[in-house]
Amino acid sequence: MEQKHNHLDTTNIPKLLRRLAIPATIGMLVNALYNLVDTIFIGQGVGADAIGGLAIAFPIQMVIMAIALMVGIGAASAISRSLGERNIEKANTIVGNAYVLCVFLSSIFVVIALAKTEELLYLFGATDTLLPYAMDYIRIIFIGSIPFSFVMTSNNIIRSEGNAKESMMIMIIGTGLNIILDPLFIFVFKMGIKGAALATILSQFVSFLYVIHYLRSGKSHLKVAWHHLKPHGAMQLEILKIGTPAFIRQIGGSFLAIFLNNALGTYGGDIAITSYGIVNRLIMFLFMPMFGVVQAVQPIAGYNYGARRYQQIRDVVKLSIRSLVIYATLGWLVILLTSSKIGYIFTKDAIVVDTVAVQLKYITLMLPIVGIQITSGTVFQAFGKAFPAMILSLLRQIIMLVPMLLLFPSVFGLGLLGIYIAFPISDVLSTLISGILLKREMIHLKHEFLDASNRVGGKVN
Repeated sequence: MEQKHNHLDTTNIPKLLRRLAIPATIGMLVNALYNLVDTIFIGQGVGADAIGGLAIAFPIQMVIMAIALMVGIGAASAISRSLGERNIEKANTIVGNAYVLCVFLSSIFVVIALAKTEELLYLFGATDTLLPYAMDYIRIIFIGSIPFSFVMTSNNIIRSEGNAKESMMIMIIGTGLNIILDPLFIFVFKMGIKGAALATILSQFVSFLYVIHYLRSGKSHLKVAWHHLKPHGAMQLEILKIGTPAFIRQIGGSFLAIFLNNALGTYGGDIAITSYGIVNRLIMFLFMPMFGVVQAVQPIAGYNYGARRYQQIRDVVKLSIRSLVIYATLGWLVILLTSSKIGYIFTKDAIVVDTVAVQLKYITLMLPIVGIQITSGTVFQAFGKAFPAMILSLLRQIIMLVPMLLLFPSVFGLGLLGIYIAFPISDVLSTLISGILLKREMIHLKHEFLDASNRVGGKVN
């Protein structure tokens, strides 16, 4: 087994991070491209109101993603640490239990969501104009949500063993097929927003088949047998505990949408909701490569934490922060230069385009520093430290942003401007707190490993 995972067992952190981050980033970019292209096809083929419907439905879709990420990231952290400890049987059992949890939790959500779809959409800010579009889209998405959850969980598990290229291929297959099917169903078959949803679930099902093929092909270092599927209570609790911060971060986006969509609807109407639907997809496109980098950071940090190697952890954290700050700064400059015209890619509605430009300038103002916050949360997850990881996951979207969305528009009388400026203020505060917690943890980690090394007459790696 040592030979199989020795690519994680290296002191050349920059090379290892590039090896894992490049395919992960490509995969995330491709996935983000799907979200972007999907919105473009819907806007050009159905209309601006359909983008508004998508903006209402997407936060509910994020709940499905949150469940899969909770299980996948929780399992990935435990698997990476088990591989670092050379405990292969435990790693295989974690994988089996992760799949059982994924299917079980996803099934429960789908049953509830299908029974309460209209109520959920109104809760998330649907207006009478946008409701039909959101309803047509999300009901079809629910049908394919279990294979979708399985694929997302598998992606994290596959990355945990350092096999980022296969994870990339899974995303490329699903996204590539979706981009092909979208125009076919929307423009050729005239299925409208239903066609976009159908393209999504069919594409994810093909990705699901590819994952099954990969797991059975012998390419994976992790071998799941039937006995690994037997529920193991303590192990499932560990998966859920470590994955909860990721769940909260993702659910935070859905929870935020309840306040944000309703606030946008109150102060700006359907135009503001539709415009933010476009802005959100653009921001997601920018963020996905950042998530690709930290997905590569997690197995490296987790493995070296299990192996008690401080220097390698320090190197990967510093390299991650530096890379993300540089990338985010470049992305922010591109947005700044193109904000006045970029909306035309999605719609011909000039009012929507102008509103998109205003929202982008305010909402992305502090984008260059967000990478510090993202890296911090990932590092705590990799260490298996659920509580600080959960706090960091809550900071930006819940603890900071939601109160501002309640206060700035109404109490301070700032209206739409109050909604927009809440984003950069939240980014600054959450990044400051995240940076302080991460620095304290790294100092503590150095002392902990040094003390342990001194007791056995060694030194900190």
